[in-house]
Amino acid sequence: MKRTFFYIFIFISSFVFSQNSLSELLEKYNTESVPYITVQELAMPKTEAILLDAREFNEFGVSHLKNGIHVGYDNFEISTVTKIVTDKSTKIVVYCSLGVRSEDIAEQLTKEGYTNVFNLYGGIFEWKNNDFKVYNSEGETENVHAFSKEWSQWLLKGVKVYE
Repeated sequence: MKRTFFYIFIFISSFVFSQNSLSELLEKYNTESVPYITVQELAMPKTEAILLDAREFNEFGVSHLKNGIHVGYDNFEISTVTKIVTDKSTKIVVYCSLGVRSEDIAEQLTKEGYTNVFNLYGGIFEWKNNDFKVYNSEGETENVHAFSKEWSQWLLKGVKVYE
């Protein structure tokens, strides 16, 4: 009986921890200097925004949000964005796997004078976890680049790809 109770306690504890761990992770790594937008808000039909993908090209190639524009992270250049988005009041949503790298890129955009920039809370992982579609060069896919074994724990749906 004690053993059964112990396993139930561990199961419930791990569920509760996993529910809070994404917010804890983002609190640990982000300063919230750029406001978040939720996947639900972004998915609303009237939400028009330029979507910038702040992941590396191999991640983007596995899947990305529809109409997402790859800008990268390690080799990000602000001029890539300034050529595409000339109106600095345009709504821009930056995303990555979970929302850490995207905050860094979004901060650079605000320093450049962009005034309507958001960070996608939970990134492409949260997008897929909420059953929204992702795409590759051939069309819709279930694949999502999982970034790393450690960080992939937050990707609950789709097919995890490691390259």
